[in-house]
Amino acid sequence: MVDDGPLRIIHCFRSPIGGIFRHVRDLAEFHFKAGHDVGIICDSLTGGSFEDSLFDEIRPYLPLGLVRLPISRSISPRDVGAFRESYREIKGLRPDVLHGHGAKGGAIARLIGSALRVNRYRVARLYSPHGGSLHYTNRTAAGLTILTAERILERLGDALTFVCDYEKDAYIARVGRPHVRAERIYNGIHDRDFETVYPREDAVDFLYIGMLRDLKGPDVFIDAFARTERLVGRPLSALMVGDGPDKEKYEQMMLRLGLGRRIGLMPSMKARDAFALTRNVVVPSRAEAMPYIVLEALAARKPVIASRVGGIPEILGRESIALTEPGDAQSLATVMAQAVSDPAWLRKVMPEPAAFKEVFSASAMSGSLLHLYRDLLAGQNGGKRYTS
Repeated sequence: MVDDGPLRIIHCFRSPIGGIFRHVRDLAEFHFKAGHDVGIICDSLTGGSFEDSLFDEIRPYLPLGLVRLPISRSISPRDVGAFRESYREIKGLRPDVLHGHGAKGGAIARLIGSALRVNRYRVARLYSPHGGSLHYTNRTAAGLTILTAERILERLGDALTFVCDYEKDAYIARVGRPHVRAERIYNGIHDRDFETVYPREDAVDFLYIGMLRDLKGPDVFIDAFARTERLVGRPLSALMVGDGPDKEKYEQMMLRLGLGRRIGLMPSMKARDAFALTRNVVVPSRAEAMPYIVLEALAARKPVIASRVGGIPEILGRESIALTEPGDAQSLATVMAQAVSDPAWLRKVMPEPAAFKEVFSASAMSGSLLHLYRDLLAGQNGGKRYTS
């Protein structure tokens, strides 16, 4: 029988920025409001004041607390200390569910969850890749090492959850067909995000919002913007919002192309605040899983132009005219030119609101995961729950 009592749920992940952070924040809020105790363990080396403010917003939903430890991005000897400290913290929190997000979070959840299971406690161990290690291939030594580790760690977990069909297919292609339960549960966003954000009078034509690193394609955006101006034969305006390791490189690229006055650059801010500053959102990524920024923009009734990568076609529709070839500035420019030239562009690219909300809401996402948590716990024979 499925136990319908409150659960103690701990989410483990490395970097408190980007889509994983957004995913966990929404789950924490929804599961807390459903009567469960939630906690977070994540890296202390990443993020800044913006991320600190986001943590402050969700602390009321974290009765099991927020634990931040130094967790490096790459495999490092420091991992030994991070895992030891994580084990101490997690054991003291007495979880029913350990849900790891991203490669490092997945390793923590499954290794520590397995250690707890040695003591015959019922602890559900889950892993959501969120892209991460699935961007590697076994054609390089580093990729082979990472994907082999994924295969080994898989057997220490109870379930895999994928945020889109693309991610599940990528796992099968790179790691192999799962030996544990595997579920596709789409990312979803909060009901409050399904409200139209109208552009200000001084809104720019195009917005890039996200990490300033090559994987996300800021350089493609800048190149495509310059090409778009040539295609439409007039000056345009754009804004780039975000922070990252390659910021200076993109600034130099804008200056070299003579775009310094027409492309603004601002630090990270909440997506809906940024949406008010633009008429079109551009997602020029070279690789993605299921990016929240696409969901947020569409929910705010902002037209999205995006690369045909990851789960984006599952959101926009596989035949959407708003999809472009990844890494191809000319392909992106062609669609950007259509967006500023066609008065009917918004109607052509926007999904039907009710159907979109039904599939990509946080309530649907959190409910599906909660059902999975309970099912996994109910299927474990013997042992006891920490909360019993």
